Amino acid sequence: MLTAKDIMTRDVISVTPDTGVEELARLFVEKNISAMPVVTEGGKLFGIVTETDLVAQDRPLHIPTVIAIFDWVIYLQSQKDFKAEVEKITAQKVAEICTTEVVSCTPETSVPDIALLMTENKAHLIPVVQEDKVVGVVARLDIIRAMGR
Repeated sequence: MLTAKDIMTRDVISVTPDTGVEELARLFVEKNISAMPVVTEGGKLFGIVTETDLVAQDRPLHIPTVIAIFDWVIYLQSQKDFKAEVEKITAQKVAEICTTEVVSCTPETSVPDIALLMTENKAHLIPVVQEDKVVGVVARLDIIRAMGR
């Protein structure tokens, strides 16, 4: 049975949490990719960043609806969600826009299991991690290529 190590891309294009969003945009265009792992200086997985994360910075800010009754102001939506939205829109570094709860696999994970991870988590790219370091990535196209083998 095919595993991640059989189909993964080993020459991983990644960024660090301190990479600026302008540099990130340039990499997406230059490398013609739509997602990449975010790694620390030691190669440890920090998160994953996608074109969608970057595009989300250009969306309009949704101001929460409030009701004022006497001296009270009641928010009809979460102030925490609004704060998080403002932080993403104004982000300057990858660490501020990337997803840090990342689904990953090992080099020995089977291709069907990787496909399951992708579909269950709506992930387009799965980092392959060994001993806390990113050693490769499996993209949707890698799964499709494996189907033809």
